[in-house]
Amino acid sequence: MVTVSLTGASKEDVATVFGVLRTAFPTDRPSGDVPHDQPGDRLPVWTAVFDPTEERIPTGPTPLEGSVTATLQGGYVAVDRLREALSGAFAVQERGTASGDQEKEVDLQLLTKR
Repeated sequence: MVTVSLTGASKEDVATVFGVLRTAFPTDRPSGDVPHDQPGDRLPVWTAVFDPTEERIPTGPTPLEGSVTATLQGGYVAVDRLREALSGAFAVQERGTASGDQEKEVDLQLLTKR
């Protein structure tokens, strides 16, 4: 399982990223669950959990209105599979990583592929 947290994006871009991941892998969120704007001045964070199985459904390039910051946290193989799925749909730039014994965390910037 990989926890995906998205920030710095419009709710439409968040829905696009989660839609790509939902197409590729099972998730804890129902298909009708879409991001909503949050009241206040705080930067919203949207989170979902995905199960990156080997039998993912590939997705093609998908446009975004802006950029999305994504943090992936989970087991090494699971995070790598999820990142690979994101790379099929978006231009992915790694911003940082942290590794532990059995888990890793990767910070990514997602952009529209050119």
